[in-house]
Amino acid sequence: MKKINSCTALILVDVQKAFLEKDYPGLKRNNHDAEKLCGTILAKWRELSLPVIHIRHSSTNLNSKLHESKPGFLFNDHVIPLESETVLTKNVNSGFIGTNLSGILNDLNVTALVFAGMTTNHCISTTVRMSGNLGYQTYLISDATAAYNTLGLDGEMIDCEIIYNTSLANLSEEFATILSSQELFKLLN
Repeated sequence: MKKINSCTALILVDVQKAFLEKDYPGLKRNNHDAEKLCGTILAKWRELSLPVIHIRHSSTNLNSKLHESKPGFLFNDHVIPLESETVLTKNVNSGFIGTNLSGILNDLNVTALVFAGMTTNHCISTTVRMSGNLGYQTYLISDATAAYNTLGLDGEMIDCEIIYNTSLANLSEEFATILSSQELFKLLN
């Protein structure tokens, strides 16, 4: 990874309270400390005065725990945005669609993005893929994201660890460099 500098933004995707509920969207989840780790990374980014962008999901489904009328829409307590930090709201999987993310990054002269948040195989995957395709130097912090078990097409449940590891493997190198939080912190110190 190149040196972390003012051209590197932290993008926190969907670190919202809905993902704390054990029955959303499945019964089993890995990386239960992902949101806490997102908060630790955020604190370091703030300490270094580097750009931070919070993206949250606003479901158009009234029954979704991510609908703006539900408590799950709120940001997780570990990553409450400061008034000075950019907050974008999306209602699709990619943080680049229906938001001004690209324009904001261009205005900040950002060329590298570090991603953390929820969930590995949904909004993280979609946003990270677009970041890579748009030409940003893209990094995903593996232990600051998580996945849920998922019902397969054959009706069998696919374990969250398989979903998580497959998602990271699909993103690795072609779309992003995958780093652990410890690898990231070594680059920041």
